[in-house]
Amino acid sequence: MKHEHEHNTSVAYAKHFAWAIGLNVIFVAVEIGYGLIANSSALLADAGHNASDVLGLIFAWTAAWMATLKPRGRYTYGLRKTTVLVSLLNALLLFGAVAVIVWDAIAKLRNPQPVAGTQVMIVAGIGILINGFTAMLFYKGQKTDLNIKGAFLHMAADAGVSLGVVIAGLLIQLTGKLWIDPIVSFVIVLVILWGSWRLFTESINLALDAAPSHIDPQKVKKFLLEQKGVTSLHDLHIWAISTTQAALTVHLVMPEGFEDLFIVNLQKELRTLFGINHTTIQIENTSMESHCNK
Repeated sequence: MKHEHEHNTSVAYAKHFAWAIGLNVIFVAVEIGYGLIANSSALLADAGHNASDVLGLIFAWTAAWMATLKPRGRYTYGLRKTTVLVSLLNALLLFGAVAVIVWDAIAKLRNPQPVAGTQVMIVAGIGILINGFTAMLFYKGQKTDLNIKGAFLHMAADAGVSLGVVIAGLLIQLTGKLWIDPIVSFVIVLVILWGSWRLFTESINLALDAAPSHIDPQKVKKFLLEQKGVTSLHDLHIWAISTTQAALTVHLVMPEGFEDLFIVNLQKELRTLFGINHTTIQIENTSMESHCNK
């Protein structure tokens, strides 16, 4: 059932990824074409940024598909961990995009260049609509899946960059001040970094097998110790096997034994209360003082 649910979720988001990739590939081609026609470095730079985000979407899509593959051979958990690795890769791609934007903004501060007119603003406006639409495709999923969150941030960042181009162009036309363009770029960078840094740190934590951010190990430990018959525990480990699934292993010391359905019921409660999908519980009937309360 779990694998079937993961597969159905993957199919649903596969359609979203297909839409996002298709629309953005078309838009990149349009940006490059109009960038060359209008001789606009801003549009060409944005096209390059969008192209890197299309690559990020392809990575995220591939990882979402690989996460549905059944375990086999040495990969006893399957390939779910690829979603964590790709979320980290997407964070790095966003940092790379930020570096390109900053480099271009600094160059424009040193050597101010006029925005290439209304044509550029119209194309950037189309970019807002396309990237805004594709970002909304991933809005719901990004709340629970770090891999989907990476795709959402890519698209939201693109919409922000396009909006910055439009605003900068409009303000420059109204005031004639060319420094507005790079200043708006720096504001956009701060917005991108705000979301990207959290994505990066969360991805690093999951890659290092830290407990997912929505699970408090101390609360889990307290919950386990409150179970009837449990006198102590040791070797409690909680980690992420994907961006949406967590695993737990623990040794519970129960000198007086346990009821037949104790483990089954405990696993259900861990899944319901903490969102821990995969649990391995070992029961011991003698105290092990050297290991207790680790």
